[in-house]
This record gives sequence, structure tokens and C-alpha cells, in this order.
Amino acid sequence: MPVEPELPVGVGPWADGPWPDDERYDRELLAAGDRRNVIDRYRYWTMSAIVGDLDEHRHPFHVAIENWQHDMNIGSIVRSANAFGAAEVHIIGRRRWNRRGAMVTDRYQHVRHHEDVAGFTAWAAGADLPVVAIDNVDGSVPLDRADLPERCVLLFGQEGPGLSAEALASASAVVEITQYGSTRSINASAAAAVVMYDWCRRWA
Repeated sequence: MPVEPELPVGVGPWADGPWPDDERYDRELLAAGDRRNVIDRYRYWTMSAIVGDLDEHRHPFHVAIENWQHDMNIGSIVRSANAFGAAEVHIIGRRRWNRRGAMVTDRYQHVRHHEDVAGFTAWAAGADLPVVAIDNVDGSVPLDRADLPERCVLLFGQEGPGLSAEALASASAVVEITQYGSTRSINASAAAAVVMYDWCRRWA
């Protein structure tokens, strides 16, 4: 069978008359085209201009992820955090994480590192942000009946083991996603996307 040619992503060089007289626009992108995976509003903008604009309307929820086993889901969670307008992403544990799943969205998303759960918990307390852990453990509250504060940190564990005991103890609430099939849990990045969307449904 013949192979279908791949369609180019984004847009080519600026073709709508004179170049815009606006410092947000990147001259190289205007000349060569913008093939980045960004929404139309940000076509031809510099990266710093995009981040600055996002900073003006990010949502007041944060996302935190434990990173003890170099979980490959972290990149996908960062990508979802960017899509849903999270204020910041917090990586707890190993500083290095697999960025492949982020699809370069980490360039537009603020990411902070914490050496351990204690350091993260101290930061959250100092920022006056309640920690809402997401895990299907005994005593967790179904998401549809749980309280998701407008200002909070949504804390996610790793694929397989879930959240550590120390992380669960740091949370003011533990929430689970109701499931209807035979599998005990869903993919960590999928769970994060579900909870972030539900926060946006309530507050955005």
C-alpha cells in the first residue's frame, strides 16, 4: 500500500501582509513558519511571550507528582497540566524525569522540584494550599462527591504503587475516581487528566 504523506503541522511563513509590529512576535518564526504545537492565538509568538500570557490567566490549582521510580507518566501529566492551565507542576523525589510525554509543553509550564515529601509539604503549608491526594485506597472519597477547593494541590502517585504512605499522610483529603470495570486502577496520567478536568468543570 502507498504510504500517505505526513501533513505539515502548524503554519508556514507569515503571508498576511506586513509583519506585525509587536514585540511578542518572533522574527525567525515569521520568516520560516511556526510548526509548534500551539493554539492559533500563539502562532509566531516567542516562547517568553506565550509564557507571560499564560501567567496572566493560569488557574489556582497546582499539580504534584511523586517521582521515585522515574515514572514515564510524568511527562504526560505535565502536558495535561499545561492543557488545563495549572499554576505549577511539582516533582517530588528524583529531579530528573522523562520529558518525552510532555511534548515540549514543559517549556510553557512552570515546574518546581522538591527533594522529598517533607519539603513539598512545607512548601504547600507555606503557600496555604491544601493537598488533595488522588489514590484508590481505603477511606478515599469518590471524585463526584469530593470537595476540590479552588486553591489546592492535586497530588498524584506513580503507576503501580500509587502514593507513598508519607504522601498520603500529608494530604487533607484523599479522592478516588469511580470505576466500573474489572481493573483495579487506571493509568496514572489518565487519572490526572480526569481530575484536572473535573477541577476545571467546577471552577474554570
